[in-house]
Amino acid sequence: MISVLQFGGSNCDRDAVRALSHLGIDAERVWHADGLPADTDGVVVPGGFSYGDYLRAGAMAARTPVMEEVRSLAEDGVPVLGVCNGAQIGCEAGLTEGAFTTNRSARFQCEHVHLRVERADTPWTAAYDEGEVIEVPIAHGEGRFEISDERLATLNDEDRVLFRYCEADGSVTDAANPNGSTGNVAGVLGERETVAMMMPHPERATLPDVGGTDGQGVLRAFA
Repeated sequence: MISVLQFGGSNCDRDAVRALSHLGIDAERVWHADGLPADTDGVVVPGGFSYGDYLRAGAMAARTPVMEEVRSLAEDGVPVLGVCNGAQIGCEAGLTEGAFTTNRSARFQCEHVHLRVERADTPWTAAYDEGEVIEVPIAHGEGRFEISDERLATLNDEDRVLFRYCEADGSVTDAANPNGSTGNVAGVLGERETVAMMMPHPERATLPDVGGTDGQGVLRAFA
């Protein structure tokens, strides 16, 4: 069973459960204070505004007891996906490198973007080809991925960049970067390939009648 965490302020937990269920994957919402069920086979930390994004986006949720459980499962190779606010939480909790901060525009942005698949040999991208371009929506005010040049070089050397914002033809340009993310990074891997944090919303690009289906491949990692 895939546990979709729910914090006060989460608003994409139902979307994630519906998208996973559409793919035939058993998923349930789990209130963070209740802890993870014993039969948890994977974890989604969904989008929203946990704790109202006070202090920093994701900072308070990252320090809740349930995230210790998530870290433990991640170390055991259980798949963990953080999306949008969930990615902010995951970075704050140390599951991946970097941090997410205020968009370059200083505005909340809700639009479809193109992502280039940087690797096709991970659980999250096995349904795609390397270099393939997919279209997935974003909806965030603090989605700009920040990391030092030195650490970005390490991520690149270790092939831990999962997606980059790009043009429809796959070219990585500043114009295609919606929020000013360093290196156009839209998604990153943890030390294990079973851990991924991404700002765009694959669950909103899973149902054929709502937003397209390009995000299905990401969620199939839980199948």
